[in-house]
Amino acid sequence: MSVVQTHDAAAMALTDSAAEKVSTLITEEGNPELKLRVFVTGGGCSGFQYGFSFDEAVNDDDTIISNNGAKLLIDPLSFQYLVGSQVDYTEGLEGSRFIVNNPLATTTCGCGMSFSI
Repeated sequence: MSVVQTHDAAAMALTDSAAEKVSTLITEEGNPELKLRVFVTGGGCSGFQYGFSFDEAVNDDDTIISNNGAKLLIDPLSFQYLVGSQVDYTEGLEGSRFIVNNPLATTTCGCGMSFSI
């Protein structure tokens, strides 16, 4: 029995910009089974840090957030630190990257890739 959970945008969101970039990268890779995975690990200058990878496998306990055909995967340990967050894609002076706008973060580092709660 699968326990994969799919949540609506209130729990977490993948912006249109991020969904478009995920779709573009998957098309370039030529593997329609890929999904963007966001995760939280210990470390970074603020205590926790965000990580991103592409993954074909959906684990039984993953949460899936969808937008315009793009899928975002979150494991249950990371999900508790990301509730209410928005995953976005930005291009600017600091380069191009996926970012997490996390309302639970009480402090973040200058680059925005690490945080504390």
